[in-house]
Amino acid sequence: MADLTARTVVLAGATSAAGVAVARALVDAGARVVATGRSAQRLGALRDVGAEIVVADATSISAMQQVAGTLDSVDGVIPLVGGWRGGGGLAGQSDEDFAALLPALEAVRATSRAFAPLLQASTAGRFAIVSSTAVARPLAGGANYAAVKAASEAWARAVAHGFTKTARDAGEPLRAASVILRAKALDPETLAEAVLGLWDQGADELNDRVLDLA
Repeated sequence: MADLTARTVVLAGATSAAGVAVARALVDAGARVVATGRSAQRLGALRDVGAEIVVADATSISAMQQVAGTLDSVDGVIPLVGGWRGGGGLAGQSDEDFAALLPALEAVRATSRAFAPLLQASTAGRFAIVSSTAVARPLAGGANYAAVKAASEAWARAVAHGFTKTARDAGEPLRAASVILRAKALDPETLAEAVLGLWDQGADELNDRVLDLA
């Protein structure tokens, strides 16, 4: 098992089954886990596995900046806001469904912006998003979903470029990495294992990579 003692990892929008599985694995590996969500009641499951819980909206830059401001160091940030809506071909891609899917992208944007300085100050900062194989093969009935995931991947790759540029401009080695974890059907335990593995490789090996969770 990975030893993440003294590492602090933020799971944003973590009230799903995947969030609980990842939190449990990180805590078992010795990490300090800070889990956020909008519902104090739903955050109870995260507290039960050993995470510190904070009621905060992962899609809000100001809320995420407030969380970041309470932490002396952060070694990992994983936005877990998700959900799926689709079906009905292109005609079924409603504006309502698109709006319901957008928070996943908004969480990627807000968390990366709020925590980037702390991740770059870490000896091994990791930013990871959960994406879908639908990006590589979008279908008409899932066009809304694939579009949001594709935009999230583009943002994560821009974060990777930012990490590289900041390190290069400072004349320092790359220590932070932005990674895309891609799944066809997300299995919480597989995701948890992949998250633990983010600290097994150097940032130069991981930054701007897509890792298949199949």
